[in-house]
Amino acid sequence: MQKVVLATGNAGKVRELASLLEDFGLDIVAQTELGVDSAEETGLTFIENAILKARHAAQITGLPAIADDSGLAVDALGGAPGIYSARYSGVDASDQQNLEKLLDALKDVPDDQRQAQFHCVLVYLRHAEDPTPLVCHGSWPGVITRQAAGHGGFGYDPIFFVPSEGKPRPN
Repeated sequence: MQKVVLATGNAGKVRELASLLEDFGLDIVAQTELGVDSAEETGLTFIENAILKARHAAQITGLPAIADDSGLAVDALGGAPGIYSARYSGVDASDQQNLEKLLDALKDVPDDQRQAQFHCVLVYLRHAEDPTPLVCHGSWPGVITRQAAGHGGFGYDPIFFVPSEGKPRPN
């Protein structure tokens, strides 16, 4: 099995990715298990931040690395909160505070102009100096509701409605 560092301390992410990649001979290990602190996210895009995180983990461990960066982009706000999704209301803001700030920013935006997308970028680096990282990007279109709905989820899920599914994200 090839050991690969996952640039996260999130045990749930590690379990999920380890399960998905086990059949490919990859042993996924959280960077925290290897004594690696989180990288500073100084990029201006999801791709840049994912590469920064993967490169940081690969440099310190000497292992191939996987990292992700994700967030919500609201059209009426020029793509905000974007890369700042987790810290939209401040560095130590809660999900609820971020959600409330977003709803406040959209309070005067008509319902037909509340389109948004969840974006996720996943990057794989074979080594810290890999000149051709594998970059995968996925997005999920939806609409921001005026109030929280659904059960469960996290982050902006309670206000992200998916028209094609006819329900809020967390259900």
